[in-house]
Amino acid sequence: MKMGTFSLALGADHGGFALKEQLKTYLREKGHTVHDLGTHGKDPVDYPRIAKAVADFVAAGTARFGIMVDGAGIGSAMTANKVPGILAAAAYNETLARNSREHNDANVLTLGAGQVDVETAKRIVDVFLETECTADRHRARVKMIRELDKGGRGMTPRNSDLSAEDTARIADRVRQLLQQGGSFPPPSMTVIPPDKLVKLIDHTLLKPEATAEDIEKLCREAAQFGFYSVCVNPTWVAKAKSLLRGTPVKICAVVGFPLGAQSPEIKTLEARRALREGAQEIDMVINIGALKSKDDRLVARDIRGVVEACDEARAVSKVILETALLNDEEKVRGCQLAMKANADFVKTSTGFSKSGATVEDIALMARTVAPRKLGVKASGGVRTYADVVKMVDAGATRVGSSNSVKILEEATQLASGKR
Repeated sequence: MKMGTFSLALGADHGGFALKEQLKTYLREKGHTVHDLGTHGKDPVDYPRIAKAVADFVAAGTARFGIMVDGAGIGSAMTANKVPGILAAAAYNETLARNSREHNDANVLTLGAGQVDVETAKRIVDVFLETECTADRHRARVKMIRELDKGGRGMTPRNSDLSAEDTARIADRVRQLLQQGGSFPPPSMTVIPPDKLVKLIDHTLLKPEATAEDIEKLCREAAQFGFYSVCVNPTWVAKAKSLLRGTPVKICAVVGFPLGAQSPEIKTLEARRALREGAQEIDMVINIGALKSKDDRLVARDIRGVVEACDEARAVSKVILETALLNDEEKVRGCQLAMKANADFVKTSTGFSKSGATVEDIALMARTVAPRKLGVKASGGVRTYADVVKMVDAGATRVGSSNSVKILEEATQLASGKR
């Protein structure tokens, strides 16, 4: 999903000043309008004053979202939430940022400069700004929260049976989860057992700088943990076949990667060679420019050549749309062309574009291909167990990730009750 541009209120106290300045430059370079509400130096200031200014900007409609940075992010969130109309959330990773928007429709993000580095903060901000609260069940709960601003009761009160001991135990558990980091799914999400999770994952390494040792490590991990496949560039297919001989792990190769701008004939030749060398699945990138130009005949020929090569080799064909570069109509049309070409899967992303898989795109693609029962592969930005669960809940039947081992570790911890 391509991120829109917004009017943003940005603030920080002295502890968050340096991070605020870097975020300001980053956000303006991405096209956002940034209102810098201070502080403007490292002299000590009181964060509640600035957090309130950020919240006031958002509540008045002058800014669509607010971002406030202090040492931990907690005090600023407390302050901002005192302003009517504000739903502020502190986030220390991308999962929390996504949850705060998708489930809670937060309009102010608070960050702890002592908790996140610059690159993590940028990713958190990007996720916060690109995620929307669209599910009816979440919007209904947000409405209940907002009614409290109006003096309403928001929800039917219930008697609390929690003792002081219960409260302390819950607080301790929350602290443990935050200290462990990573991600965990909300109770409403599907729980995927580790043995089923591994069969959903294409363990992926597509970086151009990947070395022979990196490929050996990838294949060793895939065999050890039982991932469904390894996904590699064509140059590594023969080596992967040799390394994985005697294991059930399949070999997936990318074709026309990552731009999709080659001619259909070149993609077909590339696919045939990868299949001869041992690939059992092909992930091909469509001609994105042709799709956007509504040259459906070229796109169909592009896909069909690779699909036919796969059919001859009894291999699986997946069609990468690069959804970050498409609008919804183009995504649907791309899926329809993949169905007409008899592809086996549609796939969101290469992982090398503006952004990767989103819940909304997976849901749209799954609905579109349902009549022909194509698989749907989520790839690009799938870094945590919670990410995988969300994609599966939305309709994904396969997931590509370079963070597969970490995802499996999180699932195993959850299954063993350590989370």
